[in-house]
Amino acid sequence: MSKIRVLVTDDSAFMRKVISDILSTDPDIEVIDRARNGLECIEKCKQLNPDVLTLDIEMPVMDGLTALKSLMRDHPLPIVMLSSLTREGADATIQALELGAFDFVTKPSGPISLDIHKVGDRLIERVKAAYLTKGRLQRQSAIQNTIKPLESDPLQPVKPVAPVPVTTVATPTVIERALPPRRIGIAKPRLVTLGTSTGGPKALQIVLTAIPADFPAPIAVVQHMPAGFTKSLAQRLNTLSKIHVTEVEDGQVLEPGTAYIAPGGFHFEVRQVNGRLQAHLHQEEPRGGHRPSVDVLFESVSRLTNVDKWAIIMTGMGNDGTKGLKMMKELGTVTSIVEDESTCVVYGMPRSAVHAGLADKVAPVDKIPELLCKLVH
Repeated sequence: MSKIRVLVTDDSAFMRKVISDILSTDPDIEVIDRARNGLECIEKCKQLNPDVLTLDIEMPVMDGLTALKSLMRDHPLPIVMLSSLTREGADATIQALELGAFDFVTKPSGPISLDIHKVGDRLIERVKAAYLTKGRLQRQSAIQNTIKPLESDPLQPVKPVAPVPVTTVATPTVIERALPPRRIGIAKPRLVTLGTSTGGPKALQIVLTAIPADFPAPIAVVQHMPAGFTKSLAQRLNTLSKIHVTEVEDGQVLEPGTAYIAPGGFHFEVRQVNGRLQAHLHQEEPRGGHRPSVDVLFESVSRLTNVDKWAIIMTGMGNDGTKGLKMMKELGTVTSIVEDESTCVVYGMPRSAVHAGLADKVAPVDKIPELLCKLVH
């Protein structure tokens, strides 16, 4: 296996060296060069054609977001952003993910983090995961370049493309398993749960912005993301959506027509209090390395009685959500929607649910909103 060729971009000479040294500790990674700003990064990408790029957000001459836009338009490749923990850094990171960045790693203590080694393992993991999406990203870009984008909406939904062949071939159409009729009482509470990880911010934008304002159920969302970033994500999605989108607070009553995003660093559970659905947040141990965890949310919902339930699993690494969805099905009735491989940034969490036989509906991300509305209504 050839090594993963990485270009490191940061305006700090110290950070360029330390990030390069961290990546070089892995025998599967080779740092082929370094860039000092976005403009230099673009030129070196054209010359060297790296497999993966690490890109700082805050840089002189040309910042990371401007460079990202240019690269995703003219020279698409998997990009891992390096972000600060500031509010401005979180907002910029959300924009970067919308524009097509694969994922991000936070600098522990600001633009020049002397303790960057604390996130070294995560950085290596993200770079390796990003590399695996290179072929898919280039195929998607080739298809999108043949489609004229709308001037008023630069962030177009991902277009379905042919997936890498596996044991079966995914199809960009909705796959449905026959379900028994559901009896939905007028006064019976309804609840939609949704879990996602890598690629989730853009997928959430596609789904939540297509939900009508009169949607008759609350949507409880777990997106794997650190503290601070989930608030920026919720605020960004709220400005784009017809429904209300907010970072959920402990004890908050869940109302129809609102999406509630779990705050980074907290597990999100749903409980019944006096006949109403209420959020409960806590900081028990991470589950499978995640806090918030999709399994924790789903398991809490599995214990709710006299509630109509729907569960969605979208793009993400690993298998978070599968155990919780299994418990939901064992303890009651739930209809599940799983994102089709053709539109996943990472086909991990959806694959796990499909292979466990837990997917009632399989659909490309842009078809999920319409399907969900039909099911819930």
